[in-house]
Amino acid sequence: MSTGRKPLEGVKVIELATFIAAATTGRFLADLGADVIKIESAKGDPLRYTAPTEGRPLDMYENTTWELENGNKRCISLNMKDPEGKEAFFKLLEGADVLITNWRVQALQRAGLDYESLKERFPKLVYAICTGYGEFGPDKDLPGFDFTAFFARGGYLETLRQRGSVPMNVIPGLGDHNVGMNLAAGVLAALYQAKVTGKGEKVETSLFETAVHNMGMMVQAAQYTEVGEKYPINIRNANNPLNAAWRTKDDRFIQTCMPDFNVYFKRFITALGREDLAEDERYYPVQNLQKNGLGPEMYDICMEQFAKKDAKEWEKILTEYDIAHSLAQSWEELLEDPQAWENDCFYKMDYNGTERVLVRLPVRFREMGAPEYNKGPLIGEHSVEVLKEIGYSDEKIKEFLDKKTLYVWEDEKK
Repeated sequence: MSTGRKPLEGVKVIELATFIAAATTGRFLADLGADVIKIESAKGDPLRYTAPTEGRPLDMYENTTWELENGNKRCISLNMKDPEGKEAFFKLLEGADVLITNWRVQALQRAGLDYESLKERFPKLVYAICTGYGEFGPDKDLPGFDFTAFFARGGYLETLRQRGSVPMNVIPGLGDHNVGMNLAAGVLAALYQAKVTGKGEKVETSLFETAVHNMGMMVQAAQYTEVGEKYPINIRNANNPLNAAWRTKDDRFIQTCMPDFNVYFKRFITALGREDLAEDERYYPVQNLQKNGLGPEMYDICMEQFAKKDAKEWEKILTEYDIAHSLAQSWEELLEDPQAWENDCFYKMDYNGTERVLVRLPVRFREMGAPEYNKGPLIGEHSVEVLKEIGYSDEKIKEFLDKKTLYVWEDEKK
């Protein structure tokens, strides 16, 4: 339960966006107390219909993905192609502090909704945009999803696969959530500046730019072509054989991380029951291991040892030796992970008597407490109340509804 004042109470955010990345930004701001009003077409955000891809039932009332990205928001469905619909949008901006969008640059320019077109009319507005590939360059207008702009173009699929194998499987949302939180950080900085100076700002990031930053350490290291293994690699040939996932007797994998081989080697090899190798100068320090070309041999030695015990046995041993490690968990195991529950990663939502576990955003505030978790709005659920708030009469709203400038979804099955 929320126990304190929310830091963004009184802030109004207009979200003109679809899918995940920009919606993540809006969701974070909504959790912090901002009034986030999502603009949708009559058909609705395509994200409402992705359930079959994710292995869920397609249900407008029980849509866990929609909740994750759009909980705590309000929604108005406007026909932005109707001049009166667009004018209603501009009236919303008059009282707004932030506009979030993920429309492509050319589409924004055609609609007169790009930053240059709006900044004179709304000088205090924080204009936040996320794109697939960035605002500039030859590919700025390509469609961008995290599968393509983040995982593929950003270096994940080519470098993080085992050499000789196909790229890893990817899932929706992983790159988008990174981008959305990056954009939120920029929005908060710009909001502070607008409060201090009275001047708005444009904040931008993209799936591609975020992936490049995430890969920064290895992208920079790739300049030193004469040193180390070129990715993709077979993990047996890694520069540090101790940073690997080990198959246990019960066919589970335990990932270990020992960034400095020389600091951890003796402790790790002893934990594995091969203390006879702890002082072996063929394998230690790492300079000798690499000079002798024995990295693959050390990998095989470790893998052989891990095959002798079950995962739970190894977890106990590695914990006793203070070796950073983690069992490779399934999503089903994550749902029951006590560490996740203790740190408030999850929320239980009731869907007509059925309880589902939903994921919270990963930032905590001590004094504010955990934010409430309201379901994401139905298409146009708040259309009427939002227009009333900005001065539209009942008669005008009815006119808008009649000519489909404004839309409120109704369940045809009822």
